[in-house]
Amino acid sequence: MPVVLRIRGFRFFFYSNEGSPLKPPHIHIEAGAGEAKFWLRPHVRVAYNDGFDGRTLRELLRLVEVNRERIERAWRDFFG
Repeated sequence: MPVVLRIRGFRFFFYSNEGSPLKPPHIHIEAGAGEAKFWLRPHVRVAYNDGFDGRTLRELLRLVEVNRERIERAWRDFFG
């Protein structure tokens, strides 16, 4: 599981096996017992949420938007 970022106790990562065919670029985020997934295109949006409250999801959305280029670059570097 390549970890792209660690910010304020959140771990931003993707799984090394993201399906066949490969799913569109996205990022998983974990902290404590919570996990969420965000699609990156055409705009950043929540794909699923398990355990984060609304306030935390808004914070994560903002963090993904701010770091989207870095996340996409890591995705391309890993998956080619």
